[in-house]
Amino acid sequence: MEETATPRESVSSGSGSGSVNVTVTSPEQMRELGRRLAKLLRAGDLVMLSGELGAGKTTLTRGLGEGLGVRGAVTSPTFVIARVHPSLGDGPPLVHVDAYRLSGGLDEMEDLDLDVSLPESVVVVEWGEGKVEELTEERLQVVIHRAVGDTTDEVRQMTITGLGERWAAADLSALAA
Repeated sequence: MEETATPRESVSSGSGSGSVNVTVTSPEQMRELGRRLAKLLRAGDLVMLSGELGAGKTTLTRGLGEGLGVRGAVTSPTFVIARVHPSLGDGPPLVHVDAYRLSGGLDEMEDLDLDVSLPESVVVVEWGEGKVEELTEERLQVVIHRAVGDTTDEVRQMTITGLGERWAAADLSALAA
């Protein structure tokens, strides 16, 4: 029997942003959450992922890739910085970026041509805080919290926040189902 992610609390405001808090207890739940999130995404969407090393950012992105129906295994792009996964159908490609090793802001990211890729792709950026916000005011921010230190605890507390008009009417509570 497959476990599903459970909501902690759902909050929405009329200011063009809404958020939902979700608890996941296994890597499979994280992938399933990514598959559900993919149903809400469309070309032009920017998703920023943040969390400690090992929090599950790439696992969530694997689920996104499965949900979007893209080609190739979604793995951490740490050493190549960005990886493009073309769609196997009519959906948008997935551009998966790991900005961990990049120290600058958008200037350093310009070589990746994310501003060119964004309109026709779903762009997911790990470690993008302070680096890619200038690409668009409309984005989905996913913050993943996990226990730190010497632990095997798989529980992750997540806050998923939609910013801008694109996400104002989105029902993020569907992610906690």
